[in-house]
Amino acid sequence: MGASMRDLFGDATTIRPATPDSYGAPPEGYRLPAEAHVGSVTLQVSSLPRSLAWYTQVLGFRAIETAATRAVLGAHDSATPLVTLVQSATGVAATPAKKVGLYHVAILLPTREALGQFIRHLARIGARAGAGDHLVSEAFYLQDPDDLGIEVYADRPREGWQRRGRELVMATDPVDVDALVTLAGTADWAGLPAGTRIGHVHLHVGDIAAAAAFYSDTVGFDRMVWSYPGALFLAAGGYHHHLGTNVWAGPHAKPAGDDEPRLMEWTMHLPSTSDVQAVAAHLRTKGHDALVAEDGLSVVTVDPWGTRLRLAAPAEA
Repeated sequence: MGASMRDLFGDATTIRPATPDSYGAPPEGYRLPAEAHVGSVTLQVSSLPRSLAWYTQVLGFRAIETAATRAVLGAHDSATPLVTLVQSATGVAATPAKKVGLYHVAILLPTREALGQFIRHLARIGARAGAGDHLVSEAFYLQDPDDLGIEVYADRPREGWQRRGRELVMATDPVDVDALVTLAGTADWAGLPAGTRIGHVHLHVGDIAAAAAFYSDTVGFDRMVWSYPGALFLAAGGYHHHLGTNVWAGPHAKPAGDDEPRLMEWTMHLPSTSDVQAVAAHLRTKGHDALVAEDGLSVVTVDPWGTRLRLAAPAEA
């Protein structure tokens, strides 16, 4: 290709401020629009009543719609769907083996103050959570009743992000929980606040090179972090990551069964129907299925491990 690694990724020895356009490795062909962001996710669960109670009482979602086999959840003071829970046909529980597919769904709170309120809420109800300061964000990790991974996090301001060469600097350091709780003030947690959204999705995959070939070279994400052990982080528009991929489930991991708890679909929102058509055309050029909806507002594809991705434009008024 003629370009050296230094040409592509810059000096990888010095940490510098991650100013706009100074970091990330874009794909050579189609590139997702900078405005692209994660939309809603659909999760299959073994017991809808049990999961609905957990997602509302522990995480603080509000039920927008409920039916016998389906519940649509969103933040308070918002009608935007964020998570759809679907009852499996058999109610079978997950097997303990690690699987390719979902590692976690990440719920992005609008402020660090809200994250501090959420931490205090978890302490009051006795819910256990892991934690990690990723330098670009602070995160807490839980498992839902079906052992599906959930992250709740808040971003640090972009002006504080750093890069090493073209790679964004991320880590997993201890979180200063006391500082977040102090920042929260005296306000009580009242559920997920307006402005909450799905920030990213993180997947177990079978191979990092194959994940890069599909999600970057084909779907059009920029590579953001590629030296984190066993993982690759990708995004559009300079975000730290809209998608994480890792091989931590091991070389023999298989997809979840059709009736097991799992991620059924996740969505990336694109600015327009022309963007939907562009990504659909590129998917086909690369030999991947691209099922465009009759109204032209979305295209569905499936990654090499069976995870379904929908790329969708806003409905016309």
